Amino acid sequence: MSDCARRLDDLEQQSCRCGDRACRPRRDHAIFWREHFCDLLANFANRSRSSRSRRTGRAAQPTDSSMKTAALENANLAPSRHRVVADLAELVKARLTLLVLLTTAVGFYLGSESPVDYVALFHVVFGTAAAAAGAAALNQWWERRVDALMRRTRTRPIPAGRMPPSQALVLGIALSVFGVAYLAIVCNLLSAILTAITIGIYIFAYTPLKRSSTGNTAVGAIPGAIPPIIGWAAARGDIGVGAWSLFAIIFLWQLPHFFAIAWMYREDYSRAGFRMISSDDRSGERSASQSVFFCILLLVMAGLPAFLGIVNFVYLAIELLLGGLFITVAMRFLRLRTPGAARALFITSIVYLPLLLGALVLTKS
Repeated sequence: MSDCARRLDDLEQQSCRCGDRACRPRRDHAIFWREHFCDLLANFANRSRSSRSRRTGRAAQPTDSSMKTAALENANLAPSRHRVVADLAELVKARLTLLVLLTTAVGFYLGSESPVDYVALFHVVFGTAAAAAGAAALNQWWERRVDALMRRTRTRPIPAGRMPPSQALVLGIALSVFGVAYLAIVCNLLSAILTAITIGIYIFAYTPLKRSSTGNTAVGAIPGAIPPIIGWAAARGDIGVGAWSLFAIIFLWQLPHFFAIAWMYREDYSRAGFRMISSDDRSGERSASQSVFFCILLLVMAGLPAFLGIVNFVYLAIELLLGGLFITVAMRFLRLRTPGAARALFITSIVYLPLLLGALVLTKS
């Protein structure tokens, strides 16, 4: 008997004693309506649940079984404007794109003659933003099946079933083409060519290499380090030694940054079939020692802008302080080799770069 029927029966028993014969016809009549009323309520509830399921289950499900599993875990999330905006931000890797724009802007600023043309700065940042967002969307489209296997990426819009792969593909291509074309028309051809090269390496070299070679991190650091050159080229129309010094700084910074991430999530990467230096580095010795090496190399190379006359020597003091802190945290990771030490290195890398870029801007010659 349903909860509804039991409640009605209890109420009936309170108002009518079972031993009273005059009450029996009324009770039989009440039982008849009670059963029909409860059936109507049950049918209405079932229809409401099925209607909600249909409304929240309209997103196209990927064909891969692991993607279906991830999608089912998120099937009860009602679509909303906030959810759509959040999904788009995650698809284009908004935080990573902001970092790209920051390095592009710094490259433009350092490559500019005084006074800085802020309208031109806006144009190069806008075009680079579109291209970077498109490349990120194409990367997630390419890795949609392996993303479904990793805990840290299985809730992304495509593997979670909230966005059809075809939609992400079209958006990625459109944004990439628009960004390159915009830079070619509004800025200059060199900045557009560099942007196209960046997208090409990121999508067609780095992305597939993640499943075949542990050298993927170094290859992936190349497109990550080109944006300041794009900014410099947009400002000057050429690529000088100053632009290459910025490339070296961003390239070297990425290695300890990603080594820390790869070691923290080594099991997740292995589950997805990615070949990272941390995959067979359970002790963390290799990841930590390479992090220390590249932090030391970064300390040396980050001083180049001062010796090239791009910035004054006040920058050098700031750079040495930040670099020394970075090395100290990396050596702690080498000594302890714990998830906490790896996370500390990761957080330090996030703090280090904006401070260093800020020092470059503030001490420009």
